[in-house]
Amino acid sequence: MKIAEVDTENKVNDLLAVLDKDIEHIQQNIAYLNELRSFVIKRDDVALSKLLERIQSETNSYKDHQLKRRSIRKELASIFDCNFEQITLSKLEDNLPEEKKTQVTIKKTKLKALVKELKKEHISTALLLSECARFNNILLKSILGLGKSGTVTYNSNGATKRQTDTVFVNLRF
Repeated sequence: MKIAEVDTENKVNDLLAVLDKDIEHIQQNIAYLNELRSFVIKRDDVALSKLLERIQSETNSYKDHQLKRRSIRKELASIFDCNFEQITLSKLEDNLPEEKKTQVTIKKTKLKALVKELKKEHISTALLLSECARFNNILLKSILGLGKSGTVTYNSNGATKRQTDTVFVNLRF
């Protein structure tokens, strides 16, 4: 085996290890979205704040991983004599021996499936939060009477009467 082939194989192995971590990260994010929806539905503020703190700390540590992936991509781009942006998993598949090509294809397929699932979970979470915000807005408007000119009621004669003097909330402190 030539030195260039060994170097390429080592870089591809490094990239495969990085892709494994990416797969774990996406799976963890899917689990976080499920937990987040669960805590919102249960109205568990304590657990929700702990989850958000955990997500924030992991996001900061994941930045190092992203830098490592970027570095490996740059090195592979120089090996394959192309631009950084051009080095993709598809390009690697085209230029690798069959064994490594199969490993890259498996990782690529797994990542595509997980990203599709992550998008679905993200949309579900966004819809839930949007509905919660809409419901809270309606609830506040009905309690505080915002945007209404008063409630219309009917007396025993069928005549209408507008009630503007009723208050649900005492605003004095």
